[in-house]
Amino acid sequence: MKKLLSMLLALVMLMSVTSFAAAEEPLTVTVMLPDFYTDVDFVVEGNPVLEAIEAATGVKLDIQWIANSSYGDQTSYTLADPANMPMVMVLTGARDPIVVNSARQGAFWDITDMLADYPNLSAGPEGVYNNIKIDGRLYGIFRSRAQARGGIYYRTDIAAEMGITEEPKTIEDLTALAMALTEYGKAHDAYALNMVKYVAGTIGIITVAHGAPYNWGVNEAGEIYPAHEDPHFLEGLNWLRDLYAAGGIDPDFMTIEFGEWDKIERNDKAFMRFDCLDNCYRQQEWFETNKGVTDTVWAMVSSVTNAQGENRIWPQNAGYSGEIVITKAVKDEATVRKILAFLDWCNTPEGCTLINWGVDGQTFWVREDGFRYTNPTDDADMSLQVQQFQHSLNQLGTNVAGDKTPYLQQKTALRMEYDAYQLTELDKIINDPCHALTSETNTMMGTTLSQMLEDAHVQYIAGLIDEDGLRAAWAEWSAMGGEAMTAEYNAAYQATK
Repeated sequence: MKKLLSMLLALVMLMSVTSFAAAEEPLTVTVMLPDFYTDVDFVVEGNPVLEAIEAATGVKLDIQWIANSSYGDQTSYTLADPANMPMVMVLTGARDPIVVNSARQGAFWDITDMLADYPNLSAGPEGVYNNIKIDGRLYGIFRSRAQARGGIYYRTDIAAEMGITEEPKTIEDLTALAMALTEYGKAHDAYALNMVKYVAGTIGIITVAHGAPYNWGVNEAGEIYPAHEDPHFLEGLNWLRDLYAAGGIDPDFMTIEFGEWDKIERNDKAFMRFDCLDNCYRQQEWFETNKGVTDTVWAMVSSVTNAQGENRIWPQNAGYSGEIVITKAVKDEATVRKILAFLDWCNTPEGCTLINWGVDGQTFWVREDGFRYTNPTDDADMSLQVQQFQHSLNQLGTNVAGDKTPYLQQKTALRMEYDAYQLTELDKIINDPCHALTSETNTMMGTTLSQMLEDAHVQYIAGLIDEDGLRAAWAEWSAMGGEAMTAEYNAAYQATK
């Protein structure tokens, strides 16, 4: 099996080499990347990974490594000195003021009208690219972060005890599941929904599922409005309020720290959670390791169908963790396009393999059963070799259309299901239309205003205020700056049109 997989991987790489390198002239590209191995020197001469990249693409990488702990500061210094900028930079804070201002001042190439020429780069979700735009223009390639993360996971064994053996497909199914778990919880000193003082995810997942926007929406007139003004938002809050009233949520949830979240499930004190779905497979693995569980007792559900017939996902993040930009250290568009072609190659199976894992037999290995690992033994010299050759080259990866590394990593069924969601569920994600926009009021008062809303929503869920009290809190939010923020986002949004 190992020989077959190695042959297939070699064939993929050969096809990529012939299609890319033959068309490109050799080019040295200076790059600035975050370094997570500051105590290990990166070996340049004779580095098999760099040599393989150059052989495949005709691009020779000249890398400036900056300790990740000080990368933000060094980014500021570098952007303040245009004469000494590298050709390519990873920007870990894509929305940082210095990045936005540098783009406006012409420090980066505008690639808005070039992207479509690069099939792998342009395959990235439009919504995520919109999230990194500045004044409606695109200056970088986003570094992908799993976005189809927010969802529902629950204990299937407890559900089965209560007569529910099918995963919920609709909000009505979800309600039935939650109420069944509530009844079980009443008899076992436990609760249905695991809810703690971090409520953003719980509230976001259920309100978006009902049909509300994510933070901000766009109405039929093309105007921005806050999510809580959407009637579906109140439907989601009412769902939580009803579950709380039924005894399905710990009445002390407002005082339970975030760090207790996992422990509650592991101690059999709650059986369902609205959160990042990668926690589902981690809990399953914990139960197997620590409780001796042999069956799959956790299930994940990315979305349920609402009354409008929609399946909608709260994304938990904006789909990126920084971006890669081409700076004006590159003097002509022809070179820009060569670099874009290289970044496009980084999103091929060969590129993903070399950037993320390196060279088979030197920075990763494949067992006889065909699965990949990073060290054939616990030998310290071998681990050092991996760090010297591979180092943090994965920071050059973007994975805009998913990780295309040939599947050689052993994973559980739940992990594979989660990975599949990151490809199959992207069209259900609801993005925030204001993420890439600027509001002066939000800059100055956004945290305070957000906390006002969260406090009111928590009080409403817990029955401490009624709907009139909730609407009064929303009115106060508007008066304290929400109305001004909405107007500013509207102006910025219209300007992008």
